[in-house]
Amino acid sequence: MAMLPFRPTPFFANKNRAFWNLQFAGWGGAILLRTVTGVAGGQDMSFFIIIAIEAITGFSISLILSVIYRQLIRRRPLITWGSTALVLGLAVSLYAFIDAWVIGLYRPDSELGFLQRFVGIFIYPLTLLGAWSALYYAVNFFLQVEEQADRLERLEAQATGAQLAMLRYQLNPHFLFNTLNSISTLVLLKQTEPANAMLTRLSAFLRHTLVTEPGGKVTLAQEVETLQLYLDIERMRFEERLRTEFRIDPEARNACLPSMLLQPLVENAIKYAVSPQEEGARITLSARLVGNRLRVTVSDTGPGLHNPSARPSLPSAITGERRGTVSTGVGLANIRDRLAQAYGEDHLFEIRTPPSGGFTVIIEIPYEAAEPEGESAAAPALSAGGASQGSLPHPAAPTRPMESQA
Repeated sequence: MAMLPFRPTPFFANKNRAFWNLQFAGWGGAILLRTVTGVAGGQDMSFFIIIAIEAITGFSISLILSVIYRQLIRRRPLITWGSTALVLGLAVSLYAFIDAWVIGLYRPDSELGFLQRFVGIFIYPLTLLGAWSALYYAVNFFLQVEEQADRLERLEAQATGAQLAMLRYQLNPHFLFNTLNSISTLVLLKQTEPANAMLTRLSAFLRHTLVTEPGGKVTLAQEVETLQLYLDIERMRFEERLRTEFRIDPEARNACLPSMLLQPLVENAIKYAVSPQEEGARITLSARLVGNRLRVTVSDTGPGLHNPSARPSLPSAITGERRGTVSTGVGLANIRDRLAQAYGEDHLFEIRTPPSGGFTVIIEIPYEAAEPEGESAAAPALSAGGASQGSLPHPAAPTRPMESQA
């Protein structure tokens, strides 16, 4: 489809220009209607002069009314409507008086007296100025409602942004507690070298998270790169017990999602799958496009929900409800709330546990491609970390580039 060479502008974007456009259009239409009526009725030239004077009179009175109404519209309803009725009555009387006087000048031979002409003409300016006043208030009340709606929408957007920021900030203390607890354990065991390495990786991870806005979105490739930094820290604790696999379709790498959305899922898998098992577990992250939606799956080979001590708060959540109300701890509950804030009802958050064991979380959100400039920065992130498929490289590899970016 061809693009328009200009961007359409709402009629009331410039209120002053819209007012004058309506003024000239309305009174021009009134003149045209009266002129056509006069031509059809075979009126003489004096009739058209009277029409021109009537239009100028009405146009001038309406300008005075607009100034008065602009002050009255901000008053209480009783004052607004009472004063409007009084002002409108005076304006109609003035209009009828001028019109009757002009007709008397151009048609002195008329049998009607001034008072008779005044009463007979009164209905015409009453209809004309009454309709003008109704239209003036209708347009201005409509604009006030629109402004209030826009203001409410902005406030709701700010509230949503604040909620997303709060949920996003909730992750760091949760993650820091676990990491610092591990570092404290290493220090108590006098394993200073691993503790120092973990601190270095922690600082790289935190610098990376500071790059993104709390309520903002990142590409899936950037989110995977953040996960690699997090896994570098956890691999210091679990070594070969922590095995990872990434299956990211190329067309899904540039998809946008809320920042730090997947880290709690991986952390949950490490806590309930890798940590309690002597042999550890494998964590798999896959992402692909399903129509116009992005589907992300995080699964592990842990005990799932079949072990009574594993994930005790989750059994009622495995029914696959899109937006469950069961608390699943800080991590999963945080994700559910962030998805609801970011996408409303248009998302899927599903938990599955197969009979053979393991635990799977499926997230499905509308597909939103990143800007072209973000695409070039996203692709190297996957190749640098080796996240497209297979195991991740040595944990020290992806940390250096992020330090230079920070």
